[in-house]
Amino acid sequence: MALKGPQKSLRDWTKQDWDYINPKDKSKPRAKRGRYLPKNVRESLTPYQKAQENKKKRKASKSGKQRASYSKSVARKVRRAS
Repeated sequence: MALKGPQKSLRDWTKQDWDYINPKDKSKPRAKRGRYLPKNVRESLTPYQKAQENKKKRKASKSGKQRASYSKSVARKVRRAS
């Protein structure tokens, strides 16, 4: 049986090895966790970009938002990873 679009998307998403930028974030409370990105994107970011993305995500979480927008360069990398 062939997979439908959403099923293919989910299969591809699970193959991308998503995790937090900082591995220690798994044990932190949700409001203090940073970005959750695919492995190839995490590896391609500079230390400065990682710090900025984590800062942006934590600020949004602290203010009660579930999502924080990506910067343009990171958004481009995430789209290409998909």
